[in-house]
Amino acid sequence: MDFDQADAVNQAIRQLSLRHRARTAALLAPLGLHPGQEVLLLELARTGPMIQAQLSDALGIEPPSVTLMTRKLEASGHISRTPAPADKRASIVELTDSGKALAERVKQMWCALAEETVAGLPARTVAELPGVLKTLAGNVDTKRSR
Repeated sequence: MDFDQADAVNQAIRQLSLRHRARTAALLAPLGLHPGQEVLLLELARTGPMIQAQLSDALGIEPPSVTLMTRKLEASGHISRTPAPADKRASIVELTDSGKALAERVKQMWCALAEETVAGLPARTVAELPGVLKTLAGNVDTKRSR
């Protein structure tokens, strides 16, 4: 690949990432959330209660970041944290009724964001997009770990 093509690919990915995060932040703000908190809520809605360390692994987020997010979401009444029976140092995190309702609103926002993002693309391209993006992410992860 020559520099011009490499630059075009890298700039396109960078711009998409920046713009998607900014749009996410704009859509989350009326819900009282910040980027990153929505994926935590969605993960708990998908899987149910889990230990905070497992949540960190599932989200691919460092444990201190998950701790900060869970504290903020707990303070706002959207999640609860209780000591794990087998390990009192570990916390089990679960959605409250408020958190479950908020997760439903986040799901609606998430659908709207995806529809905005892929507007104008053929259905076949949209269907292939998650696989392509996972391959790109995997390629970057593979190279980084070497």
